[in-house]
Amino acid sequence: MTEKENPNNNSFHSFNIEEELKKLPASPGVYIMHDARDEIIYVGKAISLKNRVRQYFQSSRNKTAKIEKMVSRIARFEYIITDSELEALVLECNLIKEHRPKYNTMLKDDKTYPYIKVTTDEEFPRILFSRTMKKDKCRYFGPYTSAGAVKDTIELIHKLWKLRTCSRQLPRDIGKERPCLNYHIKQCAAPCQGYISKEEYAHSVEQALEFLNGHYAPILSMLEEKMMACSDELEFEKAIEYRELLNSVRQVAQKQKITSQSMEDRDVIAMARDQEDAVVQVFFVRDGKLIGREHFHLAASTAEEDSQILSGFVKQFYAGTPFIPREILTQLEFDDMEVVGQWLTGRRGQNVKFIIPRKGQKERLVELAAKNALLVLSQDKEKIKREELKTIGAMNQIGEWLGLTGIRRIEAYDISNISGFESVGSMVVYEDGRPKKNDYRKFKIRTVQGPNDYASMEEVLSRRFEHGLTEREEEKKQTEQQGNESFGSFTRFPELIMMDGGRGQVNVALKVLDRLGLSIPVCGMVKDDDHRTRGLYFENKELPIDRRSEGFKLITRIQDEAHRFAIEYHRSLRSKEQVHSLLDDIEGIGPARRKALLRRFRSLEGIRDAGLEELSSTEGMNRRAAESVYKFFHHRTNQKEGE
Repeated sequence: MTEKENPNNNSFHSFNIEEELKKLPASPGVYIMHDARDEIIYVGKAISLKNRVRQYFQSSRNKTAKIEKMVSRIARFEYIITDSELEALVLECNLIKEHRPKYNTMLKDDKTYPYIKVTTDEEFPRILFSRTMKKDKCRYFGPYTSAGAVKDTIELIHKLWKLRTCSRQLPRDIGKERPCLNYHIKQCAAPCQGYISKEEYAHSVEQALEFLNGHYAPILSMLEEKMMACSDELEFEKAIEYRELLNSVRQVAQKQKITSQSMEDRDVIAMARDQEDAVVQVFFVRDGKLIGREHFHLAASTAEEDSQILSGFVKQFYAGTPFIPREILTQLEFDDMEVVGQWLTGRRGQNVKFIIPRKGQKERLVELAAKNALLVLSQDKEKIKREELKTIGAMNQIGEWLGLTGIRRIEAYDISNISGFESVGSMVVYEDGRPKKNDYRKFKIRTVQGPNDYASMEEVLSRRFEHGLTEREEEKKQTEQQGNESFGSFTRFPELIMMDGGRGQVNVALKVLDRLGLSIPVCGMVKDDDHRTRGLYFENKELPIDRRSEGFKLITRIQDEAHRFAIEYHRSLRSKEQVHSLLDDIEGIGPARRKALLRRFRSLEGIRDAGLEELSSTEGMNRRAAESVYKFFHHRTNQKEGE
C-alpha cells in the first residue's frame, strides 16, 4: 500500500507490537484491533488489558483458526481504560454496534420493534404507534413483533373509547378549529371542541389502559350488554356494530396465550447452529402472556463455542432494545453472565437476573424456543444464501470489477433541477448491499446559479466531506477530553463513491477529495441512450458489466434510488415555491388563512373556482380578504385570456 492510499502509514511504520505490549496497563478496559487499512476488525473487553491482549500474540497459547487468522491481520491495536469491567462491557457494546468488526460475532439483521405509546404526560392523552421507547412520562406497551397487529389494536381502541389522534395542544386549542373527520365517523369524542369533559375522557383512557394490560373481561361484558340492549330495542344496526366490536376484542384476547401464572416480564432465549450459521430464538413474555417471538441470524465460526455466540448475541441485542425484562431465561451459561446482569440491572433501574431452568414450565419454554430456532435454521438456509447473493455477493462482485476489496459502504450522489430552478443534490447510502435510509442526506444548492450540474455536485461533495472531517475532529477532541465517543452522522466515510454520470462527474469528485486530502475510490454509473445503466467508469476507462449479474442489478437499484431521492426533494421544493407564489403574495393572506383555504377547497383550482361568498365564509376569512383572493385569481385569468 502506498503512502497516498493510506494516510496513516506513518503511524503503522512506527507501531511496534512487541513494544506496545509492554506498555499495556493491568487495568480493565476495551481493546480495539486494526488491520493494515486501519479498519477495526475486532473489539473486546478485559478485566486486565495487559493479560488479555498479550494472549493473542503468545505462540504457545492454543488459538482457534478464527483467532489465528485475525491475529495475522493485526497491524496495530489501541485501548481505552475504564474504571470497572462493567464500564468496559458498556463501551464494548457501543463500539461493536457502531463499527461492526469483521471478527466479532455479529447479528445479521438489526430490527426495531413496535410499541403502543400512551401519552399520559398530556391532559388529553393519545394512543400512538411507536418504534422507540423513550425515558419520558408516557406509558409504553410491548414490544410486539407484528406492526400490523399493533395498528389493528390501536384502531380498535379508537372505535371503543373514541380517543383523539390529532396533535392539537389541549386544552389550549379547544374550540379554535372545527372537529376532524374522526369525530364525524364516530372514532373521536372531539375533546378539541369541549364535547367531552376532562374527567370523562380520563375515564376512557383508564379503560383503554386496562384493555392494554390484558383485562378483557369487563370490555367483553360491556359490549355484550350493549349489543343485547340494542337488539331488544330493535336498533339492529347499532347491535351489529357492537357485535363486530365484540368479535374484534375476542380476536385480540385470543392471540394472547397464557404461559405463566406469575405475571412476570421475561425473555426466553435459545439457539441452534450448524458449521456456518446460528439462529437465536427469543420469546417475549409480558405480564405472563406470550406476546410474540422473533429470530435472529448470526455468522458463527466452527471454532466458537455456543456460550461465546450466546454471549455476543445477548450483549448486542440488549444494547439496542429499550425494554429490558426482569427475568431472562437462557439455554446455557456464558462467561460474562454476571457482569451483563449488572449492566442490564443498571439500565432497567431494577434487578435483572439470568436463569438457566432445569425443570418445569420454564425449561419447557426454553426447549420450545430451541426447537423453533432449529426449524428456522433449516428452513431459512437457502433463503439466506439467495438474499446474501443479492446484497453482500453483489457488493463483492462490484469490488471485483473495480479491483477493490472490503467494500461495505457505498455512497451515491445525484443532482436534480429544471433549468437551474431549485437545484438540489441527493446522497443515498448502501451498506452490505442494503439501503441505509437513516444516513440519506439531501442538499439544497446554495452557491450555484443556473443549470450547472458539475458546480452543484462540487458543492454537495464539499459540504458532505468537510462536515464529516469537522465532526471527526470534534469527536477526537471529545474522546481525548472525556474518554468517550459520540459519532456524528457524517463521520463514517464510504469505501466507494458512485456518481450518477461518467467522466465529468467522476473528475469533480476526485478534485474535491484531493483538495481535502482524502483517498476514496470513485466510479461513475454510465447510462446508454435509453437512460439505462450501461457500465462503470473507473480510472479513466469504461468497464463493461454483465447485465444479468446481481452486481449489475444492485448498481441499477443504487442509481434509481439516488435519482428518486433527488427528484422527490426537488418536487417538494418546487411545490412549496408554487404555493407561496400564488397565495402568500395575495394581500391580506398569511399562513393561517392560506391553510384554512387549502383545508376547505383542497387545491389552488378549488380556490380559483370558489365564489366570493364561499371565500368569505371560510374560517378566518373576512370580506376584504375574500375580495383580494377573488380579484387575484380572476385578474390572472383575464390576463391569460387577453394574451
